Amino acid sequence: MRSCSKIYTIVEYGSFTREISSYGYQSLPGKVFDALETFILANNNSNAGTEAVELLSLSVRRGVGKIITAKNYVGLITMSDGTVIEILPKIVGGNITEGDTKRIFLEMLKTLRDVPFKDFNISHLHFDRLNLLEIFIRMFLDEVSILTKQGLKSAYTPVESNERFFKGKLLTSQNIRYNLVNKERIFVCYDDFNINRPENRLIKSTLRFLFNSTGDGHNRQHAARLMNLFDGVEYSKKYDADFSKCFSDRSVNHYNKVLSLCRVFLKGNSFTAFAGSEVAFALLFPMEKVFESFVAAKLRKHMGSGINLRTQDNRFSLFDSPNRAFALRPDIVLEFCGNTIVLDTKWKILSDYIRNNGISQSDMYQMYAYSKKYEADRIILIYPYSDSVSRTDIRYSSDDDVNVNVFFIDLKNADESISSLLSKVIF
Repeated sequence: MRSCSKIYTIVEYGSFTREISSYGYQSLPGKVFDALETFILANNNSNAGTEAVELLSLSVRRGVGKIITAKNYVGLITMSDGTVIEILPKIVGGNITEGDTKRIFLEMLKTLRDVPFKDFNISHLHFDRLNLLEIFIRMFLDEVSILTKQGLKSAYTPVESNERFFKGKLLTSQNIRYNLVNKERIFVCYDDFNINRPENRLIKSTLRFLFNSTGDGHNRQHAARLMNLFDGVEYSKKYDADFSKCFSDRSVNHYNKVLSLCRVFLKGNSFTAFAGSEVAFALLFPMEKVFESFVAAKLRKHMGSGINLRTQDNRFSLFDSPNRAFALRPDIVLEFCGNTIVLDTKWKILSDYIRNNGISQSDMYQMYAYSKKYEADRIILIYPYSDSVSRTDIRYSSDDDVNVNVFFIDLKNADESISSLLSKVIF
C-alpha cells in the first residue's frame, strides 16, 4: 500500500455519494466508491459472520444516485490504493469537536476486552491533527518502542552455508554440488543465535508497511528509527508461516500486544472478520458493544465494595421449556444486599421530535421480560446524552409493578454521569 493519498471522513450514519456533491453527503471519487461498494458486496456474500448491512448499506436516491451509508460500525477502512475511509461515532451535546469525538471514542475503545492497546496513553495525542489511521499507527510505534527498550529476543535459527571451517552438520548433497572441485569449502548446516526470529521479522515488516502508509512526518521518522534497531533482522517473506512459528511463552509475553497489531496491519485481521480484496485492512468496531463495555468499565471503577456486577448475564430464558428457549441476556446486572438492578445500554441518540423519544417498542418488551424474570428492583435503560431531549427524568411504569428508568451518560463527563447514576440506584 502506498502512502495514503486521501482521507474521507464521515460521522456514524453519514453517507457517501459517487462523484456528486449534495448537501448532507460526502462525495467520493468513482474509483473509491466502486471499491467500497465491492467491499460491501463481498461481506454481504461471505461467511465472515458480519453482514454488510451492519457495516455499510448501499441504496439509491433520486437525484443523487447510489449512496453508501455508515451503520453501526465505527473506525477506518484503508483501501488497497492507500485511500482511507474514516467513520467517527455520532456524539452529540455541547460543543463537541472532531478532536473530542476521537478522544472519547479511543477512551471507550480501550475498555474492550480483546483490543491490544488497553494501556496506551492517549493524553499526548493531537486529535484535531491526526486521523484515526495515524493514531493507530502511533499506538503501534509506541508499543514497539517499549518492546525495544525491554530488549529484542534472540533465538537459534538454522543456517545453511558454504563455510571454510566445519561446524554443525555436513549437508552431503549440497557439498557435492558446490564443492566437488572446490575442496577449500564445506557445505554445512548449523544453528546461529541471533535476533532474526519470526516475531522480529513480522515487526520489521509491519514497520516498513506503516512507513510507506503514513502521511504524518512524525510517524514516518519514528518508523524509520525503529527499523534501524532491527538491523540484522530480515523482512518476513511469508507472513502466515512466520505467524505460525510465534509461540507464546513467558520469555516473549511482552511481544503479544505488538504481534496482535502486526496481524491487523499485515493480514488485515481486524477485531471483526471482513472480506474483500479492495481493502488493505479494516479496523471497525460495533458501537453497541463499545458503549456497553465502556459503561460496565466505568461502573466497576466507581461502585463500592459489596456490589456484584455481571455482564451479558445468561441465567434466565424467556421460557423454561423446551430447553430454556429464547435466552435473556441483559448487558449489566448489579446485585447487592438482596437487590437486583438490570441495566441495558443502547447506542442510540434520542430526541423530542421522535415518538417515545426514539425508544423502540421491542426494547421495552425486552425490559419488561427482564423485570419479570429477574424480579428486578429496578430496570434502567442507558443512552448517550443528547441535547435533543429536554427531559432527563424519563420513566415508564405499569400497573403490575414494572418500572423502567431512562438514564443518559454524558460522554464528555462520563465519570460524573456514572457517579450520579450509582448514587440514584444504590439505595
